[in-house]
Amino acid sequence: MELILKSNNEESLAKIIALAKKLNVIIEKKNIDFNNSAKVNLKNRILNFKATTSSSFDDAAEWQQHQRSDRELPFS
Repeated sequence: MELILKSNNEESLAKIIALAKKLNVIIEKKNIDFNNSAKVNLKNRILNFKATTSSSFDDAAEWQQHQRSDRELPFS
């Protein structure tokens, strides 16, 4: 089994690592550090996303109105 813990709190991580050592658990530490430009690039990709196909239910407002319209419910 694999368990992934992510935290910026070094003190908490130290306590978890100490407990894991007492329990004879194998610990692999990976430092994943996104630099600022990678974050900015990812943010821009998300904000500039353009769908290539149209929506599967055409007009969203019309679909929502139809879904929420008054209708006879089976238990009334």
